[in-house]
Amino acid sequence: MKYLKLVRYQNLLLLVFMQLIFRYGFLKLQNIYLSLADWQYGLLVLSTVLIAAAGYVINDIMDQETDNDNNPNEVIIGKSISETMAYNIYVALNVMGVGIGFYLSNVIQKPSFAAIFILIAATLYLYATSLKQMLLVGNIIVALLLSISVVIIGVFDLLPATYEGNQAIMSIMFKILLDYAIFAFIVNFIREIAKDMEDVNGDYNQGMSTLPIALGIERTSKITFGLLAISIAVLLFYINSNLMAFKLYFATLYALILVVGPMFFCLIKMWSAKIQEDFKLISNVLKLVIFFGILSILIINLNIRYNA
Repeated sequence: MKYLKLVRYQNLLLLVFMQLIFRYGFLKLQNIYLSLADWQYGLLVLSTVLIAAAGYVINDIMDQETDNDNNPNEVIIGKSISETMAYNIYVALNVMGVGIGFYLSNVIQKPSFAAIFILIAATLYLYATSLKQMLLVGNIIVALLLSISVVIIGVFDLLPATYEGNQAIMSIMFKILLDYAIFAFIVNFIREIAKDMEDVNGDYNQGMSTLPIALGIERTSKITFGLLAISIAVLLFYINSNLMAFKLYFATLYALILVVGPMFFCLIKMWSAKIQEDFKLISNVLKLVIFFGILSILIINLNIRYNA
């Protein structure tokens, strides 16, 4: 169990769920050809999971002192797993993840695409060792990496199968994936700021530069409130333009209750949030928003079929 906690297995399960839903709850339901066989797509999911797990490991290695301040009861490295063992796990996960990525890049006859996996692994290392200490840079990188795990589906499953005859439909599919990638980026970016407010004491003791440290908890809360308000407004516009406009009422109801609703809760909670437990709750609710947001792609497709 300690090894599962080390690699943040709950977050990895969310990543697996996300990539499987986009393939089997969306792309497979369309009348299009996909580049990867099912078992090859499974390897793509495995590769992203392994590299993400490696990122969590190196982050824990570098964050030992901060974690002892913020969450002393949840510290693993140095207690139940030695630092040397953690480094070995980190290297092994990266080697396997990048190796699978190199194989898949050759399968689709795009060997240069292997650089994507190397770049992600390198970025996660830089994030853990230096970038996370820079104001907002770390938040942007974490949010961006989640969205890339959506875009990479299109890069490996859609792009190689695109030719002049199906370019129009493939462009629509890719745009939908991109819309969800943007959604994941925005929500995860806000969630990262909430986590910074939750961990402000430990981060301050370690000399890190986060938004709550630079501006204070109260100002950061108001900024995050504004980001949530803008995100909700944009999401409501998107729902009206893309769901209500096509009379997808069940999908609209789903999105309003399970995506917009929890975001409204976070909006209200953020205005008065002051203590660590408040920001932890907001962070957890935003994780649910990402989950239900991703699941909406399946709900929308089922609604379209039901209406038809």
